[in-house]
Amino acid sequence: MIKTSIHKSLRVFGFDIVRFSREEQEEVYPPDFHTDEIEIIRQVRPWSMTSPERIYALIQAVRYVSTNAIMGAIVECGVWKGGSMAAIARTLLQEHDVKRDLYLFDTFEGMSEPTSRDIDYSGKQASKLMMENPDFRCADAPMVSVRKVLYETGYPKERVHFIQGKVEDTIPSSAPDFISLLRLDTDWYESTKHELVHLFPRLSQRGVILIDDYGHWKGSRQACDEYFVQHRIPILLNRIDYTGRIALKP
Repeated sequence: MIKTSIHKSLRVFGFDIVRFSREEQEEVYPPDFHTDEIEIIRQVRPWSMTSPERIYALIQAVRYVSTNAIMGAIVECGVWKGGSMAAIARTLLQEHDVKRDLYLFDTFEGMSEPTSRDIDYSGKQASKLMMENPDFRCADAPMVSVRKVLYETGYPKERVHFIQGKVEDTIPSSAPDFISLLRLDTDWYESTKHELVHLFPRLSQRGVILIDDYGHWKGSRQACDEYFVQHRIPILLNRIDYTGRIALKP
């Protein structure tokens, strides 16, 4: 009855409610997205929770480091099902740049525990959200499935490195000496700060850093702001969408 009343009210003004399928909704992309970019976004969609805008920015970042011969490997901290790194691999293949090493740092067993600093943009504690919503904890993807996603891209297997464990335990010992593109997506303050302390110095000058959670998680933002202020790094974090940020290392 409520639904019928809403329909009748809207029709008075010449409107109606129409149900669109998920596929129809996802076909709509910003007008400046090109066909090859949209194709990559569609290919990696099943393995990523990242917005089309953030994947687009990632694609452009990969093209930038490839075209400008920025030295170093590509590193991602927090890979979930591998969608973002798959987008990186597919873009490198398009650029005929297949000599870069790809490093995927993750527990491959789910998210580490948040601390009191980890609060979302609306003020909710991450620890409470994890207790209230079981699906929130399901950010795990076993290494075997992530490996399959990456290998299916066709990128040289010997160039893809899977580093399992908390980043606090695996970085810096398992990290490459030189990095051209650094993508941080571990959400929490402690892990993000650790990544910046040990990996940002290894990022090449004019290399790209992408921070997935800067807008959504206050802990991630705090870690970034603290690090750049403490080290007097004059960096401009450009907005990709409500949460993602991108910058070139000065």
